[in-house]
Amino acid sequence: MNGSVSSTRVIAITYRVLLRQLVTKGRVIALSLIGGVVALLGWAVGQARNDEDFLPNEIIEQIRLDDAVATVTNVGFTILVPIVSLVFAAASLGDTREDGTLVYLWLRPMQRWPIVLGAWLAAITVSLPLVVIPMSVSAYLHDVGSELVIGSALGSAIGVLAYSALFVLLGLMVKNGIVWGLAYIILWEGVVAAFGSAAAKIAMRGYTSSIVSERTGVDIDIGTLAQSTAVVVPLVVAAFALWLASVRLQNLEVA
Repeated sequence: MNGSVSSTRVIAITYRVLLRQLVTKGRVIALSLIGGVVALLGWAVGQARNDEDFLPNEIIEQIRLDDAVATVTNVGFTILVPIVSLVFAAASLGDTREDGTLVYLWLRPMQRWPIVLGAWLAAITVSLPLVVIPMSVSAYLHDVGSELVIGSALGSAIGVLAYSALFVLLGLMVKNGIVWGLAYIILWEGVVAAFGSAAAKIAMRGYTSSIVSERTGVDIDIGTLAQSTAVVVPLVVAAFALWLASVRLQNLEVA
């Protein structure tokens, strides 16, 4: 576009505008409380020692590690990671579309993909600390070693990047994106992924759980992928979702 705003400038403008819009006291407090519950659960499970006298110490430690991994994957990766990502990413462009304020990003000639990228960056800026910090704290409080902490932090970060891209797209595709996103999280990530490794390959939780499984050596039914695959595939999915969101935004009528 002749005379159009540079892509870098569009990203920066979109990022600043949407970041201010996304960071509300209610959202941050509510989602911080969920993160706090996950961290507290890690402490509770870590304190529940399996110290039966008739079991060798190595068996007890393995039981504790298995319990810790189950908590991280079944609670953190199923609830905290996708829900926090959903709340901010679906709202980033979805809310502005529904309330009509998205039109202000059309006041000057702009390419559409930098708007999508700026929205995604704004969403992950808020989501990453609200997810990675409590997940890492929870893993640490389980007191079963550093590999769980590393796996939880890496899996959480990868999950946020991928989910946020998917939910930015969702916010542009449908109205009430958070409602549709919750249905996806409950039915697809929560139910479908539980049917085993084949189903888990089409659910993001299968990839985040695989990272923890690889780091800790604990076998998980839905976490059977190599760590390299578990990292690369969600990033490819994120890139593809952002491209689709750019196409959608390009063809979207904004009034």
